[in-house]
Amino acid sequence: MSLKERIATLEEELRSLAAETRDEAEQLRVRWLGRNGVVTVLFEEFKQVASEEKRELGQVMNRLKVSAQARIDELKNSAVEAGNGTEGTGDITRPARTEPVGSLHPISIVRQRIIDVFGRIGYTVSQGPEVEDDHHNFSALNFPPDHPARDMQDTFFVDLGADMALRTHTSSVQVRVMESSKPPIRTISPGRVYRNEAISARAHCMFHQVEGLYVDKGVSFAELKGTLDHFAKAMFGADVKIRLRPSYFPFTEPSAEVDMSCSICGGSGCNVCKHSGWVEIMGCGMVDPAVLTNCGIDPEVYSGFAFGMGVERIAQLLYRVPDLRLYWENDVRFLEQFNDGAFRA
Repeated sequence: MSLKERIATLEEELRSLAAETRDEAEQLRVRWLGRNGVVTVLFEEFKQVASEEKRELGQVMNRLKVSAQARIDELKNSAVEAGNGTEGTGDITRPARTEPVGSLHPISIVRQRIIDVFGRIGYTVSQGPEVEDDHHNFSALNFPPDHPARDMQDTFFVDLGADMALRTHTSSVQVRVMESSKPPIRTISPGRVYRNEAISARAHCMFHQVEGLYVDKGVSFAELKGTLDHFAKAMFGADVKIRLRPSYFPFTEPSAEVDMSCSICGGSGCNVCKHSGWVEIMGCGMVDPAVLTNCGIDPEVYSGFAFGMGVERIAQLLYRVPDLRLYWENDVRFLEQFNDGAFRA
């Protein structure tokens, strides 16, 4: 049975799901959406699908995931309304016993929100190794051995060979995707990255990025701006605006920094935006033809754009956390503020 046929079968099965109690509804959630759930396993298999089929199948699979979550939420709400949220014959007027519950880390929450935004417009998720070779981390991305741009990223080298290091960006994953896939390519690469920087309120030696790549025939800068405008509005609200300022990155040309109207002061000026009304959220640009050539893609036929953002930066704007170090101190008092009431598998 093909993946598309299995999805159609699961959609039929989804409509027939039933649960009389919240516990039964929760068991259905784990079975369908948990770490080893039916939908999760499908997304793992989706990584092996041919590139030309991913666009159509990705939309169908995302629809299945959203439908599964909606159906299970409906069953949970129905169980509560029917009075089946508790079991047994005890005194239901007694106050409930409060049990400590876990919560997702704020970085995990924001990372998943970013993935969801791009997933809804057809982007797949790609992963790669955190210990990278020089070719994927630098050379293929237009960083010659003596290029001064290498000084932009102070690197942690590891004792596994002269050219091995902790990756300084998830652009290395994009190189691997382009080397192993044929356009059209539309993917995001979330993950940890490492740079030898002094730890402070605004910087850390380890942080998280989400980088995006779109390669196809006739890809334009206008599409890049439209994609990033959609992202900003999906994350921060329909009233935000973006602007692009010329910048420089070795692997894109032209390149730009992306600013967003400050979501805290609404653009009127505050301490967060340094009274400018704008905050920087990411870098972007059109993929340099040399990078396409390095990855075996003909720049005379294909073009593309790329973008990259720091998850901590987006989280800072969403949650207004002024000190990045708070994310890594494991202070329960801080982390409990992001508790949504349920620990998800």
